[in-house]
Amino acid sequence: MERKFDFSIEEFYHIYNRGNNKNNIFTTKADYNRFVLLLYVANNINSVHISNLPYQGRSLINVTKNIKRDETLVDIGVYCLMPNHFHLLLREKTEGGITKFMSKLLTGYSMYFNKKNERTGGLFESRFKAEHADNDEYLKYLFAYIHLNPVKLIESNWKEVGIKNKNRVKKYLKEYKYSSYVDYLGEDREEKIILNKEVFPEYFEEFKDFEGFIDGWIDYNKKTSLL
Repeated sequence: MERKFDFSIEEFYHIYNRGNNKNNIFTTKADYNRFVLLLYVANNINSVHISNLPYQGRSLINVTKNIKRDETLVDIGVYCLMPNHFHLLLREKTEGGITKFMSKLLTGYSMYFNKKNERTGGLFESRFKAEHADNDEYLKYLFAYIHLNPVKLIESNWKEVGIKNKNRVKKYLKEYKYSSYVDYLGEDREEKIILNKEVFPEYFEEFKDFEGFIDGWIDYNKKTSLL
Protein backbone atom coordinates (compact mmCIF):
# COMPACT_ATOMS: atom_id res chain seq x y z
CA MET A 1 0.00 0.00 0.00
CA GLU A 2 1.42 3.34 -1.02
CA ARG A 3 1.57 6.08 1.59
CA LYS A 4 -0.45 9.22 1.04
CA PHE A 5 2.34 11.45 2.33
CA ASP A 6 6.09 11.94 2.15
CA PHE A 7 8.27 12.13 5.25
CA SER A 8 9.29 15.71 5.98
CA ILE A 9 12.25 16.94 8.02
CA GLU A 10 11.38 18.01 11.59
CA GLU A 11 7.97 16.32 11.43
CA PHE A 12 6.86 13.52 13.79
CA TYR A 13 5.62 10.06 12.80
CA HIS A 14 4.13 7.02 14.48
CA ILE A 15 5.88 4.00 12.97
CA TYR A 16 4.74 0.44 13.56
CA ASN A 17 4.73 -3.06 12.11
CA ARG A 18 3.92 -6.62 13.09
CA GLY A 19 4.95 -10.15 12.24
CA ASN A 20 3.67 -12.03 9.22
CA ASN A 21 0.29 -13.63 9.96
CA LYS A 22 0.46 -11.88 13.35
CA ASN A 23 3.22 -14.29 14.39
CA ASN A 24 5.52 -13.33 17.24
CA ILE A 25 8.68 -11.50 16.26
CA PHE A 26 10.11 -11.60 19.79
CA THR A 27 10.20 -15.02 21.45
CA THR A 28 13.05 -14.66 23.96
CA LYS A 29 14.68 -11.93 26.04
CA ALA A 30 17.61 -12.08 23.63
CA ASP A 31 15.28 -11.13 20.78
CA TYR A 32 13.99 -8.06 22.60
CA ASN A 33 17.51 -7.05 23.59
CA ARG A 34 18.77 -7.41 20.02
CA PHE A 35 16.02 -5.14 18.69
CA VAL A 36 16.70 -2.57 21.43
CA LEU A 37 20.39 -2.62 20.51
CA LEU A 38 19.50 -2.18 16.85
CA LEU A 39 17.42 0.90 17.69
CA TYR A 40 20.75 2.48 18.61
CA VAL A 41 22.99 0.83 16.02
CA ALA A 42 20.72 1.39 13.00
CA ASN A 43 20.29 5.07 13.84
CA ASN A 44 23.57 5.93 12.21
CA ILE A 45 24.60 7.43 8.88
CA ASN A 46 27.55 5.03 8.99
CA SER A 47 27.24 1.33 8.22
CA VAL A 48 27.75 -0.89 11.24
CA HIS A 49 27.97 -4.67 11.05
CA ILE A 50 26.57 -5.80 14.37
CA SER A 51 27.88 -9.33 13.81
CA ASN A 52 31.38 -7.89 14.24
CA LEU A 53 30.56 -6.47 17.67
CA PRO A 54 31.16 -8.48 20.84
CA TYR A 55 27.65 -8.60 22.32
CA GLN A 56 26.85 -11.79 24.18
CA GLY A 57 26.66 -11.11 27.90
CA ARG A 58 27.69 -7.46 27.60
CA SER A 59 25.70 -4.39 28.53
CA LEU A 60 24.24 -2.03 25.96
CA ILE A 61 26.64 0.72 27.01
CA ASN A 62 29.69 -1.50 26.62
CA VAL A 63 28.64 -2.61 23.15
CA THR A 64 27.84 0.88 21.91
CA LYS A 65 31.23 2.19 23.04
CA ASN A 66 32.59 0.42 19.95
CA ILE A 67 30.19 2.18 17.58
CA LYS A 68 31.08 5.45 15.90
CA ARG A 69 28.10 7.72 15.27
CA ASP A 70 28.92 10.95 13.46
CA GLU A 71 25.25 11.71 12.85
CA THR A 72 21.96 9.97 13.46
CA LEU A 73 19.24 9.45 10.86
CA VAL A 74 16.22 10.09 13.08
CA ASP A 75 15.28 11.25 16.55
CA ILE A 76 13.59 8.56 18.64
CA GLY A 77 11.12 9.84 21.21
CA VAL A 78 9.17 6.74 22.23
CA TYR A 79 9.36 3.00 21.63
CA CYS A 80 7.54 -0.12 22.75
CA LEU A 81 8.14 -3.73 21.74
CA MET A 82 5.33 -6.26 21.99
CA PRO A 83 5.48 -10.01 21.25
CA ASN A 84 4.21 -9.69 17.67
CA HIS A 85 4.64 -6.00 16.86
CA PHE A 86 6.41 -2.76 17.76
CA HIS A 87 5.68 0.96 17.95
CA LEU A 88 8.06 3.89 17.47
CA LEU A 89 7.61 7.65 17.62
CA LEU A 90 10.19 9.22 15.32
CA ARG A 91 11.18 12.63 14.09
CA GLU A 92 12.55 12.90 10.56
CA LYS A 93 16.00 14.43 11.04
CA THR A 94 17.59 14.17 7.61
CA GLU A 95 16.09 13.70 4.17
CA GLY A 96 15.17 10.04 3.81
CA GLY A 97 16.20 9.41 7.40
CA ILE A 98 13.18 7.40 8.53
CA THR A 99 13.22 5.19 5.44
CA LYS A 100 16.95 4.49 5.79
CA PHE A 101 16.69 3.87 9.52
CA MET A 102 13.76 1.50 9.21
CA SER A 103 15.43 -0.40 6.38
CA LYS A 104 18.56 -0.93 8.47
CA LEU A 105 16.57 -1.79 11.59
CA LEU A 106 14.19 -4.30 10.04
CA THR A 107 16.77 -5.88 7.74
CA GLY A 108 19.23 -6.30 10.59
CA TYR A 109 16.67 -7.79 12.92
CA SER A 110 15.17 -10.09 10.27
CA MET A 111 18.61 -11.48 9.42
CA TYR A 112 19.30 -12.12 13.11
CA PHE A 113 15.90 -13.74 13.74
CA ASN A 114 15.98 -15.93 10.62
CA LYS A 115 19.48 -17.16 11.28
CA LYS A 116 18.75 -17.88 14.93
CA ASN A 117 15.56 -19.78 14.15
CA GLU A 118 16.78 -21.44 10.93
CA ARG A 119 13.98 -19.91 8.91
CA THR A 120 13.73 -18.07 5.60
CA GLY A 121 11.34 -15.52 4.12
CA GLY A 122 9.90 -12.27 5.33
CA LEU A 123 9.53 -11.79 9.06
CA PHE A 124 7.26 -8.76 8.96
CA GLU A 125 3.77 -8.41 7.55
CA SER A 126 4.76 -5.85 4.91
CA ARG A 127 6.75 -2.67 4.77
CA PHE A 128 6.43 -0.63 7.94
CA LYS A 129 3.31 1.45 8.59
CA ALA A 130 3.49 5.18 9.27
CA GLU A 131 1.09 7.85 10.49
CA HIS A 132 1.91 11.54 10.47
CA ALA A 133 1.49 13.13 13.90
CA ASP A 134 0.49 16.42 12.31
CA ASN A 135 -1.19 18.06 15.27
CA ASP A 136 -0.29 18.60 18.89
CA GLU A 137 -3.21 16.68 20.34
CA TYR A 138 -2.43 13.51 18.40
CA LEU A 139 1.30 13.76 19.06
CA LYS A 140 0.78 14.00 22.82
CA TYR A 141 -1.76 11.19 22.73
CA LEU A 142 0.87 8.89 21.18
CA PHE A 143 2.95 9.12 24.36
CA ALA A 144 0.06 7.37 26.12
CA TYR A 145 -1.04 5.03 23.33
CA ILE A 146 2.42 3.58 22.71
CA HIS A 147 3.46 3.31 26.35
CA LEU A 148 0.19 1.66 27.41
CA ASN A 149 0.43 -1.16 24.86
CA PRO A 150 1.85 -3.68 27.39
CA VAL A 151 -1.30 -3.38 29.53
CA LYS A 152 -3.11 -5.72 27.12
CA LEU A 153 -0.62 -8.47 28.04
CA ILE A 154 -2.14 -8.69 31.54
CA GLU A 155 -5.61 -7.20 31.00
CA SER A 156 -6.57 -7.90 27.41
CA ASN A 157 -9.93 -6.08 27.44
CA TRP A 158 -9.03 -3.09 29.59
CA LYS A 159 -10.06 -0.62 26.92
CA GLU A 160 -13.60 -1.98 26.94
CA VAL A 161 -14.17 -2.69 30.63
CA GLY A 162 -11.51 -0.58 32.35
CA ILE A 163 -8.56 -1.47 34.54
CA LYS A 164 -9.33 -4.08 37.18
CA ASN A 165 -6.25 -3.42 39.30
CA LYS A 166 -4.60 -0.03 38.71
CA ASN A 167 -1.68 -0.64 41.08
CA ARG A 168 -0.90 -3.96 39.39
CA VAL A 169 -0.94 -2.30 35.97
CA LYS A 170 1.34 0.56 37.01
CA LYS A 171 3.77 -1.89 38.59
CA TYR A 172 3.77 -4.00 35.43
CA LEU A 173 4.47 -0.99 33.21
CA LYS A 174 7.38 0.06 35.42
CA GLU A 175 8.84 -3.44 35.25
CA TYR A 176 8.35 -3.82 31.50
CA LYS A 177 11.87 -3.44 30.11
CA TYR A 178 11.10 -3.18 26.42
CA SER A 179 9.65 0.31 26.19
CA SER A 180 10.70 3.86 26.98
CA TYR A 181 8.06 4.18 29.72
CA VAL A 182 10.50 4.21 32.65
CA ASP A 183 12.74 6.71 30.86
CA TYR A 184 9.90 9.22 31.16
CA LEU A 185 9.58 8.38 34.85
CA GLY A 186 13.21 9.35 35.36
CA GLU A 187 14.81 5.94 35.78
CA ASP A 188 18.52 6.16 35.11
CA ARG A 189 19.21 3.21 32.84
CA GLU A 190 21.53 2.62 29.91
CA GLU A 191 18.70 2.37 27.34
CA LYS A 192 18.14 6.12 27.67
CA ILE A 193 20.88 6.68 25.08
CA ILE A 194 18.41 5.49 22.43
CA LEU A 195 16.17 8.51 22.94
CA ASN A 196 16.50 12.15 22.01
CA LYS A 197 13.62 13.59 24.02
CA GLU A 198 14.90 17.16 23.76
CA VAL A 199 13.59 17.68 20.20
CA PHE A 200 10.06 16.58 21.12
CA PRO A 201 7.57 19.02 22.67
CA GLU A 202 7.99 19.52 26.41
CA TYR A 203 4.64 18.06 27.41
CA PHE A 204 6.02 16.80 30.71
CA GLU A 205 8.20 19.31 32.53
CA GLU A 206 8.64 16.95 35.46
CA PHE A 207 8.52 13.18 35.79
CA LYS A 208 5.38 13.43 37.90
CA ASP A 209 3.64 15.22 35.01
CA PHE A 210 4.16 12.19 32.79
CA GLU A 211 2.97 9.81 35.50
CA GLY A 212 -0.14 11.91 36.01
CA PHE A 213 -0.77 11.93 32.25
CA ILE A 214 -0.60 8.14 32.11
CA ASP A 215 -2.79 7.84 35.20
CA GLY A 216 -5.44 9.82 33.39
CA TRP A 217 -5.51 7.35 30.51
CA ILE A 218 -5.49 4.36 32.84
CA ASP A 219 -8.53 5.80 34.62
CA TYR A 220 -10.31 6.31 31.33
CA ASN A 221 -12.41 3.17 31.15
CA LYS A 222 -14.74 3.81 28.26
CA LYS A 223 -14.34 2.15 24.89
CA THR A 224 -12.72 4.48 22.38
CA SER A 225 -11.63 4.23 18.78
CA LEU A 226 -8.30 5.82 19.67
CA LEU A 227 -6.87 3.63 22.41
